[in-house]
Amino acid sequence: MSREQRIRTVDEHSVRAAVAAARTVVVKVGSSSLTLPSGHLDPEKLEALVGAIAQVRLLGGRVVLVSSGAIAAGFGPLGFESRPTDIAVQQACASVGQGLLMMKYETAFARYGVKVGQLLITAEDTIRSQQYRSARRTMETMLDLGIVPIVNENDALASNEIRFGDNDRLSALVANMVRADALVLLTDVDGLYTAPPSEPGAQRVSYVENVADMIDSIKVGGSDSGVGTGGMVTKLEAARMASVSGIPAILTSAPTAGPALMGDPVGTAFAPVRRRGNSKRLWIKFASYPKGTLIADAGAAKAVRGGRASLLSAGVLEARGEFSAGDAVWIDNEAGEHLARGLVAFDSEEVPHMLGRTTSQLHRLLGEEYAHPLVHRDNLVLV
Repeated sequence: MSREQRIRTVDEHSVRAAVAAARTVVVKVGSSSLTLPSGHLDPEKLEALVGAIAQVRLLGGRVVLVSSGAIAAGFGPLGFESRPTDIAVQQACASVGQGLLMMKYETAFARYGVKVGQLLITAEDTIRSQQYRSARRTMETMLDLGIVPIVNENDALASNEIRFGDNDRLSALVANMVRADALVLLTDVDGLYTAPPSEPGAQRVSYVENVADMIDSIKVGGSDSGVGTGGMVTKLEAARMASVSGIPAILTSAPTAGPALMGDPVGTAFAPVRRRGNSKRLWIKFASYPKGTLIADAGAAKAVRGGRASLLSAGVLEARGEFSAGDAVWIDNEAGEHLARGLVAFDSEEVPHMLGRTTSQLHRLLGEEYAHPLVHRDNLVLV
């Protein structure tokens, strides 16, 4: 039996046991799990979370905490009754709240002798490969030094046009960055339900073998807390990203963080559905931001779907958008359906002269430097 087959046949007990045994775990907590309805930080909630994480750290585990709460921590002290909708005001709240949030975390973790460090990330830091590698290197070094990195989107600087908007997706990307063994998503409900928990007949789902297969059968809603931006949809997407990256995930309420990290049957466990890929391919799949599109003909589309072929100029009908060599692009079929993401080897202004030509024609007409695939199979990930 192959490793992938073994992953596909795991049961709930083994998934939870894997979380308990994880050497590196990413924990994500949302704003509503850290604050009072008024918008102020709730010291009891924060300290309970810190106690659960510190226990894992003191047992030898490495933990990254992805924590929302900067805007929520800031708008109360600044006199707002609810979360502002204006982006500039949100950024001002975040600049005040992030300092308050870190001060509370530093004080709480210090009681256990655990050091913490702040890492603020924007979507650009995950989109660009150099910044992605730099963020990964920083977090790995912090973990090696016994520090708990506390990660948040840099709300004070992030633009509305390109941002995570919530930390659920960010937590899944961070789990890939640090090659985590588990992802724990903490929210204000005690797991995934077949319908919003307030609806009659809604039942908690304790185990999901394949999150991609069950998403359509679950009725979920957005955030109603007034302090957060996510909802069950974004948490399911984070669980899916982790699952297809080979990372087991737990979705549960913040008060049950400790039992979840210890492998107890709380919340909802999501099994990994694939073996873990290499870091570069995971970055292409989940973090890269396509700058353009290459339209493949029927033959090239079939070859790309097969998963083992590079995208050659001879099979590309059109290039759309402006991109540079090394940027991510979509590979679409003639119907406009996304087949793959990949890192293109040439600038957008060079590609039109290459389209429809074979490798030998490219070598003869344009030179040896053009006799290469537009997207090599090692830089291509099916979507």
